[in-house]
Amino acid sequence: MKNPCDALLFSKTSRMPRQVPRTILDKETVDEMIYKNPRNRLILELQAQCGLRIGELLNIKAQDVSERKLTIKEPKSGKEAEVAFMPEQIAKRMSDYLKGNNFLPEDHVFPISYSTARMFIRKLGSKLNVSLSPHDLRRYSATYASRNGVPLEIVSKVI
Repeated sequence: MKNPCDALLFSKTSRMPRQVPRTILDKETVDEMIYKNPRNRLILELQAQCGLRIGELLNIKAQDVSERKLTIKEPKSGKEAEVAFMPEQIAKRMSDYLKGNNFLPEDHVFPISYSTARMFIRKLGSKLNVSLSPHDLRRYSATYASRNGVPLEIVSKVI
């Protein structure tokens, strides 16, 4: 005999959400996306290499950058602040970018809106025939780290 509650569990009003398949970018595609424009290149590298969320990236001020360390204030995790570390090459480009543009400590490093950044990344993806959003670069960062031997516990805490 069937359980009468089974009909309620699988009725039209309580369907399981449909899983949308996500594409994980390959390294060659991400490398191809990195522009020669220093600002755009840093935006892409900080997302793809450091796993930053686009909102966190756009809120970074010049005073939040210290050598290879980025202080993320009011991250989405709910903490007061988090620290992200940049690879040496990206830290060098960031330093050159900050010096070359004479930023004051309270200036935003990337003074663009979320929609502008999102549109820039989507247009870049369309040039490469890839459907791309800012979060795809964060997902790439986590996947790449995991595939290169970083334990999942570390990936989930850092990215």
